[in-house]
Amino acid sequence: MAIVGGNVRDNPSMASVDIHITGERDADELLSKNPLALLLGMVLDQQVTMEWAFRGPLELSRRMGGKLNAAAIAAMDPDTFVTIFSEKPALHRYPGSMAKRTQDVCQLIVDEFDGDASQIWDRASDANDLYKRVKQIPGFGEMKAKIFIALLGKQVGLNTADWQSVCAPYGEAGVFRSVADVVDLSSLDKVRSSKMAAKKNAAK
Repeated sequence: MAIVGGNVRDNPSMASVDIHITGERDADELLSKNPLALLLGMVLDQQVTMEWAFRGPLELSRRMGGKLNAAAIAAMDPDTFVTIFSEKPALHRYPGSMAKRTQDVCQLIVDEFDGDASQIWDRASDANDLYKRVKQIPGFGEMKAKIFIALLGKQVGLNTADWQSVCAPYGEAGVFRSVADVVDLSSLDKVRSSKMAAKKNAAK
């Protein structure tokens, strides 16, 4: 892979990826080309809108001088990193806790995956190994892990056979359950409606 300005670019697993989640061209372009950006968008996708979460990596890279690098983030002074997260507009509703989680995720990538987020999915031996790898990411419970695998499978193009089996029901085609199914503003609205309906049904 090539490193441009500290960002992972032209990763083989994302060579032809064209993600449209945020409605912002530059943010979506970074998600399409940088595996770490896509992963961190999923990390931030908690108690904020999907667009806000997945725009976060672009703003974070801007605040870090145009770089988004797992090793650099992991090595940064925690208080300094919280300050970066907290600058207005804050990168998350809970900047302190999410800054720590972001650093924890990047430390895992450095320690276990040679600083390359794409190794989490590119080097999985099978579907169960893929799920195990994603599930170990800090903050990834069962649902988040399944949604992220579905996002990878539907929009990045996993080379892991039978990935749908470990992320059911989010891997189904023709549904609008999660960010994995967001490809434009229309599908974003459908996913929102689906989530609202699910919450109403759960409250009954």
